[in-house]
Amino acid sequence: MVRRITGKSIAKLLASYRQQNFRIKRAALVVGSQIDPRSVANPHIRAHALEGQLFRSVLQESLQAHRIRTDILRERDAYCQAAVALKRSNENVRRVVQNFGRDTEAPWRAEQKLAAVAAWVALG
Repeated sequence: MVRRITGKSIAKLLASYRQQNFRIKRAALVVGSQIDPRSVANPHIRAHALEGQLFRSVLQESLQAHRIRTDILRERDAYCQAAVALKRSNENVRRVVQNFGRDTEAPWRAEQKLAAVAAWVALG
């Protein structure tokens, strides 16, 4: 069911972009963890890890089915991963992303900064 709903949602989203003459070629997902759920001893926490793995993998598979190259960034290392991908220093990536926020009217919170990092990596 998750795969079917995700597939339909992604197809609908991409169709709306095509109607606006946009062609999506790349995406980047920011995830909290990429831990192997089998390594988690606590059943409750393992269930959350399995849930995260399911949604992440289904979204990635759906994007790739539409020939969209997908990068995965771990939340805690996103800036370091971006620095490597963009061939910049970690400090430079942080400074540039912080400066992106100067042009926003709303607060420039951590989740917006991570989304900007992911978009930059996808575009880079």
